[in-house]
Parts: sequence; structure tokens; C-alpha cells
Amino acid sequence: MSPPRSKKRRPTFRRLLKTSGVKLENKTKNRQMKQQNVAKKQRKEQKKLRQAVKDNVLSTARPLETYRKTPEEEEAAEEEFLETLPTDMIEEDDLQRMRDMAGHASFITRDLSSCGPVHGGKKRSGEVMRGHEKVPRKLARTEEKEVIHLLPIKDCRGVVPRSVERVVTEQPEEEEEEEEAAAEEPELDYDPEGSAAMTSDQREQLRVNKVNERKLCIARLGSAVVSDPYSNIKMVKQLRGMLMEADPSVAVTVRKLVMVSLMEIFKDVAPTFRIRPLTSEEKASKVKKETQKLRDFEEGLVSQYKFYLEDLEQTVKDWKQKKKKRSQAVGLQSYLGLAQVAVRCLCELLLALPHFNFHNNIVVILVPLMNDAVPQVSGVCCDAFRKLFQQDKEGGASLATVRVISGLVKSLSFNVRPELLRTLLCLRIKEVQMKKDLQDTAPTKKFMNHKEKKKNLSRMQRKWKKAGEKLEQELLEAEATDNKEKKIKLHTETLNIVFLIYFRILKKAQKSVLLPAVLEGLANFAHLINLEFFDDLLNVLQNLVQSGDLTNRESLHCIQTVFTILSGQGDVLTVDPLTFYSQLYRMLLRLHGGAPNDDIIIVLRCLDAMLTRRRKQVTLRRAMAFVKRLSVLSLHVLPNASVGLLAASRATVHAFPKCDFLLDNEVQGSGFYLPELDEPEHCNAQNTALWELHMLQRHYHPVVRRMAAHLSRGAPSDGAAALSADLSRRSPAELFNVYTVKDMTFNPPVAPPGSKKKDRFGSTLLDAELQTRAESALTAEDTELDFTSTH
Repeated sequence: MSPPRSKKRRPTFRRLLKTSGVKLENKTKNRQMKQQNVAKKQRKEQKKLRQAVKDNVLSTARPLETYRKTPEEEEAAEEEFLETLPTDMIEEDDLQRMRDMAGHASFITRDLSSCGPVHGGKKRSGEVMRGHEKVPRKLARTEEKEVIHLLPIKDCRGVVPRSVERVVTEQPEEEEEEEEAAAEEPELDYDPEGSAAMTSDQREQLRVNKVNERKLCIARLGSAVVSDPYSNIKMVKQLRGMLMEADPSVAVTVRKLVMVSLMEIFKDVAPTFRIRPLTSEEKASKVKKETQKLRDFEEGLVSQYKFYLEDLEQTVKDWKQKKKKRSQAVGLQSYLGLAQVAVRCLCELLLALPHFNFHNNIVVILVPLMNDAVPQVSGVCCDAFRKLFQQDKEGGASLATVRVISGLVKSLSFNVRPELLRTLLCLRIKEVQMKKDLQDTAPTKKFMNHKEKKKNLSRMQRKWKKAGEKLEQELLEAEATDNKEKKIKLHTETLNIVFLIYFRILKKAQKSVLLPAVLEGLANFAHLINLEFFDDLLNVLQNLVQSGDLTNRESLHCIQTVFTILSGQGDVLTVDPLTFYSQLYRMLLRLHGGAPNDDIIIVLRCLDAMLTRRRKQVTLRRAMAFVKRLSVLSLHVLPNASVGLLAASRATVHAFPKCDFLLDNEVQGSGFYLPELDEPEHCNAQNTALWELHMLQRHYHPVVRRMAAHLSRGAPSDGAAALSADLSRRSPAELFNVYTVKDMTFNPPVAPPGSKKKDRFGSTLLDAELQTRAESALTAEDTELDFTSTH
């Protein structure tokens, strides 16, 4: 019968390997502990040796102090000394010289048995010993050794570990670099007492020399960093040190130069990506020299950039504190100049490095300055954020900025400048994710049991599908292109915050100065508002228009917002905005016609949304009333506005062909035309004619004459009376922007043959009112221009 099998399992080969590795590690630790103990014992022995030497020096017997003898004792001693000398062998001259030397105190004549120095009265002997004790002693140093573990070998005895000891030599490179940097730093000392004794010309010349010296130092350091940033990134610290210039004669100038120089250096040196901090595992791992050099450069760049931004922020804070305290009016202007340069540097970095580190920190610094009372500071910040919104393609920087603006407006209780909200009009948001789109694109939940899953896709097909999805994601990351879905998501979140700002102001601060900017923003982004906000927003805007507290432009923005909503997603709403039609019809004759303004462009956009796009919801009477009032208004405005209004009338005639009744004098309806009535439905516009077109055909502007002649013939699309392609293909708003006042073409109409009376323009005499208005339109500034065609 076989012996019972042991329950203890034999160790496998992997377990043996693991055990050997543990033993090898323990042996290495033991060897290191032994080396540390030996070094510790050597240090103790050296300490004991130093203490023994010190005790031996202190225990040495000192000779007693010798007192000075009396003059009688000195003479007796001298005589005894002379008697002992062999005077018969010494000449008289030598003997006399020795006597003279004996009369002077020197090292030879003093008592050598005493340990005191020559000038014993000035310094005691104990102080001399202390001076000797302070001198460092040179002792034998133990060389530090580093143990390098090699790969183990295996022989008949088993696994044999190997290691090699290497002497560590200290290289004081950092100390040498610090000494060189300290030697290269310019001297910042100044002598106020010496400068006070100089004349004004000498002080100015000294100041110029100092500024030139600092400029050369800045140029040398900056060119060194830009030429080789990987090796000379430490010189940025020296440049930042010059921001603390102490010489009052050149402090402001030098600090401004250093701020701008560092800004240009960071713009050139910073990479086109964000530098992330290294993890602890990455720091502990060994890498190549090139990789370590790159890591050191990135770490130094990020740290110096952070310190530079902190310096700029501190400069702005100092200016703010100085302004609040009002302590010294003389220094206030200098603080303001430094703060303006710091703000400009921050704005440049905001635009040049939107992808680099600390960009959100710059946004947090600059957004409150948009509301500053100093126009130079607030204007620079607002312009910078407008450019940032326009060049931001991804949407991340815009989202961060809008979040900070929202928090600022809420924290200040809507007490901000309108220019801050008008910067939001420059946001590049053209497409967002609507709520109905979210519902349409949401995946439908379909629950399948195991059999259906197995029937639809096999195991291998599911595996291939998962691998394909992973490969597609990697390809998208490798392309490094703008992800459309991510961009739309960022734009949607940005627009939600913008509407949150607008709705807060409409709800809580309707009478603030921000209302025009809010209405303008709503008109600009009205086509992107979700359908769920339409009812509340229409009610608020209707109450604002009917209140009568708004200006013409604010009312126009309200009307534009309403009809932009109704022309887009709001076409499903069964709403008849008759109040807004009447309001716009009433405002047409209140527009300023003698000066260029932007109200006309808003009117043209409103007419396009109210008449052209909503042709099915508008009656013929309403359309004819608007055409008649537009023709009347075109007589009183500038040429570019007349061109836009006539183009709007042409679009209305095309949308409502029966408006040609206004071109026929023989057609008569019931009632009389009431031009002063503000209700377009009841003014009986069908009982009048467009006699204004006959006046406009004699206008001094050729494009106005051409448009009036085209409308008087029924606005045909082809034939001799049709417009050219450059006029027919453009919208009324585009024509208004093209034909501005200063670019208007002056080409008077040719007089018919046989006419005798001509004015100074070469055309037939117009009526007195039109002639006076034509002459007043040609100002002295316009007559100096070269009137050439713009198209």
C-alpha cells in the first residue's frame, strides 16, 4: 500500500521565481542597511575625534602674564646685558646700532614667553582663540557611493544577484549658474543725493542712459530666450525680476517695456496645445535626456507664465487700490499707465493663446474690467472679447466668457454698462440643438431578449462591431478636426446662458439702461429661441411696446424679435400680431430723415419678416398701406435709405401682385384715403396712387431714379424696365449697406431737348422743395469726394 499523499502542494516554477525575487530584494535592503550603519559609525568616530582635538586645545597651559619692569630695573638689566656681551669683538658702529634698536619696541625686543599679540591692549587673547576656532577644519570625507543593481545570473548554485558601486561626484552646477546670473543682473542702485545736485539737463541725460542700459539688458535676455527657449527658459525669471525696478526715474518706463517684452516672448515660445502636469508615476520613471529636457522646459514655461500673469493681475489690483484710497494724486497717473499696459498685455494673450494654460484665469481677470469707469480700459477689454467671439470656432472660450459675464451681471444686480452686453452680439452661433431635435434624435428604447439578440447578431459580429466602433473613435481623434456635435453642444449651452441673462433683465430690470442691448440681442438670436419660451416672451414684448416708454430703436428691436420668432419655429403658432403691424406703421413717419442712422436697416429687416415671409397671413389692404407709406418716407430720407425702401416696396409688390392698383389713376374704390390714420387696415390705401414715384424719377441719385422708374412700370422681372443683376439679386438691407452717403454716385438726369431753363447741376428745374433738399444733401464734405460708382 502506497504511503498517503502529502496535502502540501509543491511550489510551482512561478512561485519559486517569485520567492527568489523577494529574497533578492531582502538581500539588497540588508546590504543597504549595513552600508548606512557603517557610514553612521564613521560619522560618530569623526565627531569624537573633533571633540578630542577641541578639548586638547582648550586644556593647553598658558604662560603667566609678565609685568612691565620699573625704569631702574630696566637700566640694571641693560647694564648686565652689556657686560655679558663681548664688546671687544664688536665695533663701535654695530654697538651703537644695537643700542638704538633696543630703544624701539619690535617683535625682537618683546617678551616671547607671553602669548599676547603686539597690540595686546586692543584685543584680548581669548578673542584670538575664538577666531581660530571659527576657521573650518578640513577633515577626511567619506565618498558617497551609489549601488547599481545589475541583472542576476543563474548557475549551479541558483540565482546570483549582481551589483556595482559607483562614486557619486557632486557637481555644483546650480550654484555656478546662480553666481553667473547674479553677476549678469544689472545694478539697480541709485543715488538720490547725487542726482539732486545735478541740473535738469544732466538728470535727463542720466535717465536716458539708464533707460538705454535697461533696454539693452531686456533685448539681450529676450533674444536669448527666443533663440533657444529649451536651454534659456530660466532667463525669463531675470526679466520678471526687472518688473520690480526701484529707480524712480526709470521705474515706470522699464516696467512697461518688460511687460510688453515678456508678452511677446510667451506668444512666440508657447506651444499650440495645453501643457498638463506630470503624474507621480511619470516623474518617478526614468526617461531619455531629450525627454527630460523637454519636460523641464514645459514645467519652467508654465510656472513662469503663471508668475507673469500674477504680476499683471497685481499691477491692476494696485491701481484699483490706489484709486480707492486717493492718497497721492501724483502717483495715480503712473499707476493708471502701468495698469493700461498690463490690461493690453492680458488682452493680447487672451487672443493669441486661447488654447494654452490659464486662459480661463485671464477671462476672469478681464471680464470685470469691461465694466470699468475708465473708457480706455473698458474699451480695450470689450474689443478684445469681440475679437475672441469672432475667431472662436470651437466655442469653448466663448462658453467660459459667457459664464463669467452672467455671474458678473447677477452679482452687480444688473448695474453694468450696456457695452458689456453688446459684446455678446459677436458670438458665432448659427446652429444649436433645439428641444424638438433632441426628441427626434433620441434613440428609441427597444428591449430584446437573448434569443432575438442571438438571432440578429452572432457573437463574432458583435465582436467586430465593437472593434469597428473603437477604430472609428480612434480615427476621429487622429484627424484632430472640429467635432460638429461637440461644437453644437457648446453653442447650445452658450446660448442658454445668454438667454438667461436677457430674461433676467426683462423680468427684474425693465427700466434699466440695459434694455436696448437686451432687445437688440433678442432680435439677433430670436431664430434660435426654443418654442417653449414663445408665449411668455411675446407677452412681455407686447407689454413693453404698448407701454410707450421705449424709444424708436427699442420698439423696432421688439418688433424685429417678434416677427423673427414667428417667421421661424413660431409659424406653428396661431397668433395675429396686429398690434405690432400698427406700431411699425405708426413709427415709419417718425424716423429721422436728415441724418444717417441705423433705424432704417432695422425697418427693412422687419418689413422682410412681416410682409414677404408672412405673405399668406397678411391682407392686401395692409400690404398696400405699407407700400404707400414707404413711398412717402422715401422722399424724406437720404439716398441710401431711399434705395432700401424702394427695394422693400418692390419685394412687397412681387409678393402681392394686386398692389399694382396703386399705379393706376383710373381705379377707384369706396371711401377716401386717410394718410394720418395709424391703422393700416382702415386707412383705405387702395383709393390713392403712388405719385411719389414721379418725384423720385427726378432725384439727383441715379440708383434712386432707376428704382423709381422700375416701380412705376409695375416692377417687371424682364424686359427693358427690368433692373440689372446687381440690383435685383440683392436684398433691401444689402442695398442700404452698399449705397452709403459718402459713396453715392452723382449723375444728374439729362434735360430733355428743347428745354431752356436749367439749374447749376445741368438738369431741368425741379420744384422748390425738392431743389432745396437736394442742395442741402450735398454738404461740403461730400463735394470734395470723387463721385464714382460703387458697383
